[in-house]
Amino acid sequence: MNDNTFNAISNVYQQFQRSLKADVFPSDGMSAQAASAIVESHLWTDSNPMLNLSSFVTTYMEEEAQKIMAAHAHVNYIDHDMYPKSYELEGVMVDMLHELWNGPKDSTPYGAACVGSSEACMLAGLAHKWNWRQAREKAGKDATRPNMVTGGNVQIVWKKFMKYFDVEPRIVPLEPGEYRLTADKLEEYVDENTICVVAIAGQTFTGEDDDFKAIHDWLDDYEKRTGISVPMHIDGASGGFVHPFLYPDYEWDFRLPRVQSINASGHKFGLVYPGLGWVVFRDRSIFNEDLVFYVNYLGGESPTATLNFSRNAAQIIGQAYQFLRLGRDGYREIMQMTVDNAELLRELLVESGYFEIMNKTQTIPVVALTLKGSVKKFNEFDVSFKVREKGWVLSAYTMPPKAETVRSLRIVVRPHLNQTIIRELADDIIEACKYLEIHGGNATPPELHGHVKTTPKC
Repeated sequence: MNDNTFNAISNVYQQFQRSLKADVFPSDGMSAQAASAIVESHLWTDSNPMLNLSSFVTTYMEEEAQKIMAAHAHVNYIDHDMYPKSYELEGVMVDMLHELWNGPKDSTPYGAACVGSSEACMLAGLAHKWNWRQAREKAGKDATRPNMVTGGNVQIVWKKFMKYFDVEPRIVPLEPGEYRLTADKLEEYVDENTICVVAIAGQTFTGEDDDFKAIHDWLDDYEKRTGISVPMHIDGASGGFVHPFLYPDYEWDFRLPRVQSINASGHKFGLVYPGLGWVVFRDRSIFNEDLVFYVNYLGGESPTATLNFSRNAAQIIGQAYQFLRLGRDGYREIMQMTVDNAELLRELLVESGYFEIMNKTQTIPVVALTLKGSVKKFNEFDVSFKVREKGWVLSAYTMPPKAETVRSLRIVVRPHLNQTIIRELADDIIEACKYLEIHGGNATPPELHGHVKTTPKC
């Protein structure tokens, strides 16, 4: 081996020995192969996304979908003048969703593609706040104390919205055995300053729906008694791509007249890689014109009404691919399979004698469990930690106020899991329980350690 060859090989090995250091910007570069290998090795100990069943987020798309998304990942979608066809796709998707969610045929569909349901929720909340404030000001009434009413099962984004945009939170607490928003306590929370009531289709904690029809009817009665009309927003982050296909007669959407806006996550059961959310309004008039900005510094005048500005077009194109590829029948078949697999997992775990089911109805593919009172030696956190040895990632958490005494183990059954894998998962969970029954567990819920309590992953 001559000196040149040796030096070249030595240089390659030296490059591979370098590592990522958060506090030092690299002084010089390296080969593409070395940079790729170092970044990849940094990620080696991350969980396998296919085994991460704490998350609703899509982890599989067909090769054709991946290729077309990658081919357009460099397109800055917000530049509507330069990429009008990419922009047009957003409108086509909004129209499709408006129809899927039974929007009135005589209305003008309006909505937006967002970076996840978090941004979609923010936009919906802002629209309702602006509409409420303008109506109050027009009537000569105080418009400085807006509030929003929702249940204790609400996803963290709504608490963010209320804090970031100065809206008083009116959060109806949960109770052991009742983990959704019902109409029973609305009288204590709704008033003339309520910008909207947020109800959830497929909640994060147990997968259940809030009682949409009862809430809607209560608000109708409230308006008759007080003259105050309060709209509804449906957070369909998880249920928005399940309910239309499996329960076409279920009135959770724009068929309820008070429902003025709906959000859903394209990157959950919309079957697109993250991050993609959708917000759709009943009619263009619901989204206040004051929230729309018109810019002309990208080549032509373009309206923009989202919180984020620059983003690539890949996920929107991926959603268009999935809608065309699957159609209603394809989505129905996939969602039915996932719900069937969730029911199978429920049965296997309940039959083990260790668990009780928390979600009374199985509308979306989420299995929410709590250990039976007779189980004393270990808790749900122990089970979550133990099955991690097999690679599975399952959410364990305590429920929100006033149901903190209830602990839960939640499993999201995504479409990439077949019945064989479901049975293997059930076996691994049951084996973990058997081991813990003998050896005991020592996991303590995070909030009892003084750590910050977190909600389950989405």
